[in-house]
Order: sequence, then structure tokens, then C-alpha cells
Amino acid sequence: MSKNETGSLERRGFLKLAAAATAGATVLPASSALGASANSKLALGVIGCGGRGGWIASLFEDSADVKVVAVHDYFRDRVDRVGKRLDIAPKHRHVGLDGYKELIAGDVDAVAIISPPYFHPEQAVAALEAGKHVYLAKPIAVDVPGCMAIVEAAHKVSGKLSVLVDFQTRNNEFYRQAARHVHDGMIGEPASGQAFYLCGRLGLKAKPGPEVARLRNWVFDIALSGDIIVEQNIHVLDVMNWYLQGHPVEATGTGGRKVRTDVGDCWDHYAVAYTYPNDVHVSFSSRQFGYGFPDDLCTRLFGSLGTVDSHYGGIVKIRGKKEGWRGGETTDIYKAGAVNNIKDFCASIASGQYLDNAAEAADSTMTSILGRMAAYQRRVLTWDEMLAANETLDPKLNLPEDGPEQEA
Repeated sequence: MSKNETGSLERRGFLKLAAAATAGATVLPASSALGASANSKLALGVIGCGGRGGWIASLFEDSADVKVVAVHDYFRDRVDRVGKRLDIAPKHRHVGLDGYKELIAGDVDAVAIISPPYFHPEQAVAALEAGKHVYLAKPIAVDVPGCMAIVEAAHKVSGKLSVLVDFQTRNNEFYRQAARHVHDGMIGEPASGQAFYLCGRLGLKAKPGPEVARLRNWVFDIALSGDIIVEQNIHVLDVMNWYLQGHPVEATGTGGRKVRTDVGDCWDHYAVAYTYPNDVHVSFSSRQFGYGFPDDLCTRLFGSLGTVDSHYGGIVKIRGKKEGWRGGETTDIYKAGAVNNIKDFCASIASGQYLDNAAEAADSTMTSILGRMAAYQRRVLTWDEMLAANETLDPKLNLPEDGPEQEA
């Protein structure tokens, strides 16, 4: 890890940037909302053809008036697998680290970026500068400079292009109703909270060893993924930010790498204490191993009049002293939330009512980064100290010339 010596945007400046578009921004013209004519399909390019990338590509075609016309991944076997399934011509199947540039330069209206998070800032900024709408997987980056780069690029094109980060909870009816009830005062004054992300280990994509295997196994690599607290645990931390309508002011934490030690360098568990404005304290914990105990993704907020208890893939409800809300099950949220986001993204392009949730996504990504840094340093770390450090993660990839052709 190294620190970027160029400095960082001040928080106040960042919020101003997130509140309004940059005046006089020069943007390359995007294709018309639905391609060549109002009756044609939206032409989509997909960057990242791993398991989720290929799945998202199919969801776009199944859920909206979209045709995936180009794909990119570092590995040829991945782009060919998705390309063949979606009938994409070989010349539009791009490989290598820089292959995404050819995709963006092609005849696409929008780009879905489902690559390892380390690459998100470079790819998203390039797409926006080329006048393409962007559908982006969470987290938006692995470090603060990456988050800031995407927010700045998104606001240069505010009102001209859509930028949608795919948080499924934000587009689920029960989570939305819960957030509204919390904001309307059903649980009273927020006092403390719990958030946890408990799951088993993820599967290997390649036998650990050479550099190309490291890239296939990117979810286990700190610099490529941001570590588990950023790459996965962000889901429950984003909901806490949503309920509390802000981000934490400081964090302290611990964690380590005790069980899953066969691949990569990511930690396999975290325990972080966050402090939000108004002295609201939130305890967060996660693990990415475990046997005989069910997975659970939960965000729970205790207030002076009640408690909101929300589970990704489970029940979302509110119980209170004076009133409550029965809520409902979110068992289909993983797919249904993504489909809702895809439909909203495409509808925004067709209508010209463009979306931009880059700023709130950056806040949630940096909330996760704050927890990671505080845990690594084993000390209390403030939000402002995190911004001032402007720390960057560099994977120092050393890939062979024939890397794209190597199969798992």
C-alpha cells in the first residue's frame, strides 16, 4: 500500500461536487436513448465476464429492451463463453487489461462494469468521458482516490448520462418502506445499531499460484477487491448509512486471517465499532468462513421508540413501543433487486431523466474503507483522517504476455 502524494478533495468540496453538476463540462455526445431510433434496442457493452458479469449480461437482455453487443474480460475463455451464449461476434469480444477501451470506443450506448473493483474507477471514468451511460457493480472502488474519481466524473455529466451503482437493497420494496418509516420517526431517535455479514467462504476460480490465477481469484486479493469488508460487507453498511442518512465520523476495529489462509491475502473476519453523528454507535462484524451455522446479512438500528430489523434475503420489519410495521420477506432480493435496477437504469435513459447515485455509493464504499483502515491500524481513525491519508491500493500486477489465453 502507498499513499497518493497529490492530496485529496476536502470533504466539503466533495459534497458540493456531489450536489450539483460541474458547470460547463464537456461531454462527448451519447448515442440516442435507445440506439439509432426510438424503437431499437439499447446497445450494451459488458466489462467483466466472470460469474456475475455473465449473469448480469443475461439479466439485461431478459429484463429490458437491450442487446448486449460487446463484451470484455482479461481472459478469452470468459468472453467467449458469454459471447457465444449471447451471439456476440468474435470481433466484439475484447480481451487483455486494455481491451475495455476498444469496447467503449465501439457502438455502445451504455456499459455495465462488473469487473474486479480495483478496475472500476479507470473503466467507469473512461466510459463516462466517452459519453456512455454506466451501470456499475459495488463497491465503486477499493480506495478513496478511486471513489473521488468516479464521483467527479459522474457529476461532470450530471443530467446528461445515467450512472447507477447496483445496490439491490436500495431497490427492494421492504427495505425502501423500512427506510421511509425510520426517517419518518417510527423508531424514534436512533441510539445504537448492529450490522453483520456472516457467510461461508467463497469458491476458488483457479488453483493458487501464478499471477493469472491471482487475477481469477481476485475476491481473495486485498488490492483487487478492497478486502471482504469493502467488496461484500458493504451491503449491510450501506443500509446503515441509508437509515442514518449519513456516514460515520470515526471507527476503530480489529480482525484477521485465521481460517481461510490457502489463497490471497484478504482477512476472513472483522469486528469494527463505528460512531455516527449524534453519538450513534454501531457494532459491525463479519466472517467469510464457518460450518453448520446459517448465513445472515443484517442491519439493525435501535431507537428510542423501536427497532428496525432488516435481513438481506430474510425478513425486514419494525417493532416499536407505540407502533410497528410487519414488513415482509426479501428472499428474492439478489435477483429481483438487480432486475429492478436494470429496469430503472434503462428507463432513465429512454426518458432522459438520468440517474446518479455515485455520491451515496462513494459514501458507503468509503465507510467500508474506513473500517478496513481502522482495523488494519488497530486504532481510532476519523473520516477526515481517512480522506487526508488518500491512501491508494496497488496490486502491482505482473501478467504474462499470453495471460489472456490461459484457461483456468
